[in-house]
Amino acid sequence: MEKVKLQLKSEKIKNILYGACAVALIGWVVFRFAAIGAENARAVFNPARAAADVGAPVYAMKMTRGVGVLREPIEIKDNRALVSSVRVGKLQPGQRVGDGEIVSVSNNVDLNTGMHIVRTRGATDGLQYAEFESDGYFVPLYAVSNGVVMLDVDGVATPRDVHIVRSDARTALVEGLSDGDVVILSHIGAGDKVQIVK
Repeated sequence: MEKVKLQLKSEKIKNILYGACAVALIGWVVFRFAAIGAENARAVFNPARAAADVGAPVYAMKMTRGVGVLREPIEIKDNRALVSSVRVGKLQPGQRVGDGEIVSVSNNVDLNTGMHIVRTRGATDGLQYAEFESDGYFVPLYAVSNGVVMLDVDGVATPRDVHIVRSDARTALVEGLSDGDVVILSHIGAGDKVQIVK
């Protein structure tokens, strides 16, 4: 036993153990660099990194002032429709409804129905749409969030305050935009880099 203890304390054994540790450490370092190189060589697409580098892909529309039509649904029976107080402000005499037109819109609520009475002429019974034609800037309603739209300004999402003049279920007529403004239609945060999808 004494002989074994003496051999373990000898310089030769110590050198062998140090050498084995050094080889193991060098092997681990080489393995890690090889693994990192293999990961990079695979070129795995990372959407978050790509968005930070070149911008998040977004859909957008370039604004030009033009004529558009907003459509308000209205259920007609015998040239008469009942409309809630929330929607009555979107209807006015002379407005087209299908093949007919609106003749009158009551300012007061009918006590029997709790609704405003809208009278039409020449309109077919059933669901029709009262059309409101105007000149201005029209954007999808979902692009406006709390009175703000996002614009692409030099590849960066920039908020712009707008005022919704009128809207229907899909589209909004807004004030606060100019010809050439690029409204972002995708959900994006202010200050994010963006790349327009063509």
